[in-house]
Amino acid sequence: MADTSQRVGQGMRRIADVGAAVIGTGFIGTVHVEALRRIGVQVHGVLGSSPERGAARAATLGVARAYDSFDELLADPAVEVVHVTSPNDLHLPHAKAALAAGRHVVCEKPLAMSALESRELVELAAATGLVNAANFNIRYYPLNQHAHEVVAAGEIGAVRLVTGRYFQDWLLLESDWNWRLEPERGGALRAVGDIGSHWLDLMTFVTGQRVVEVMADLSTFVRTRREPTGPVETYSTEVAADTVTRVIATEDAATILLRFEHGARGAVSISQISAGRKNSLQYEIDGSRSSIAWDSEQPDQLWLGHRERPNEILIKNPALMGAAGRAAAALPGGHVEGFGDTFAAHFRAIYADVAAGGPSDHPTYPTFADGHDEMLVNDAIAESARLGRWVEVIRAALPVGTEARR
Repeated sequence: MADTSQRVGQGMRRIADVGAAVIGTGFIGTVHVEALRRIGVQVHGVLGSSPERGAARAATLGVARAYDSFDELLADPAVEVVHVTSPNDLHLPHAKAALAAGRHVVCEKPLAMSALESRELVELAAATGLVNAANFNIRYYPLNQHAHEVVAAGEIGAVRLVTGRYFQDWLLLESDWNWRLEPERGGALRAVGDIGSHWLDLMTFVTGQRVVEVMADLSTFVRTRREPTGPVETYSTEVAADTVTRVIATEDAATILLRFEHGARGAVSISQISAGRKNSLQYEIDGSRSSIAWDSEQPDQLWLGHRERPNEILIKNPALMGAAGRAAAALPGGHVEGFGDTFAAHFRAIYADVAAGGPSDHPTYPTFADGHDEMLVNDAIAESARLGRWVEVIRAALPVGTEARR
């Protein structure tokens, strides 16, 4: 297959000619719908957790159709791309069925419930030749794309130390509840799988180095919670009147030491119980020459640290960034681009390949292989916490052409 850039003159369709459907109508599903519309994709319908919920959300979002079932969605010939934003335990069956039906797939993270499942998806996607993407959208803040280019060009020297955190507070109270708290639906790792995976993927992307060993400590501070007897929206702050007490088996927080493949060392703290932190992802990458740092709560600023000259703050500006940073930026300098904008930037990259008919030789977006690699790291983290020692990330060979993109 040729790169997308080489196929533009060969009758490539417009992104606006592509039709999509979104599975899931909660917080993230809604973000997918809005981002797809922004880049011009035709959203033909949504699939909710029930026909009634799907119909209500479709009406709210102004989507023409709510499918009564997954089979009905796959039977719609107008749908070429399926976005999987369902609970984690449904990612594998939904993505498998969509690929088997000849649909390109964009899947939320974590890609599956285990590395065995995610490998199955990588192999199936490779066999179909369809576009496949894992939604690590935080890569697509323009300054993170720029930071990747800065590190790759050697501007900070050899990467030595990678540190940071991802803190939220939406599960601080025992009355806070979400399906992610249930291991059979969310997976054995909760805070790490839900938000830690974003930080770990982002650092792999920016540094160009995979994590090869981990030492992890997982902590559950809220050991029982009150589950509402009715439905709950993600990030909801309403306290239900009718609840059932549940014992919690997944982690509220994690502290993890990291070893990277080219010798860099790292440490990250992850928490869903840090009061006042709504969505705070921070990192600092210290090189042999300079350092860079970024904070998701100030997404248009990249700090560059120096020893023998003044430090700098780069304010997001397409005119001052590399090609990847410019491609991710939809607004001029001085106009902040945030969380929702990253989905549009990510989807623009994915749908360029969809419009071209299939994956380019070197996709610029995270594929299922990237999602699988993060699952391997998560497995090592869980094993390290269980054993109380360093654990190596075990990577078996994948089908040719499906390597994770760094």
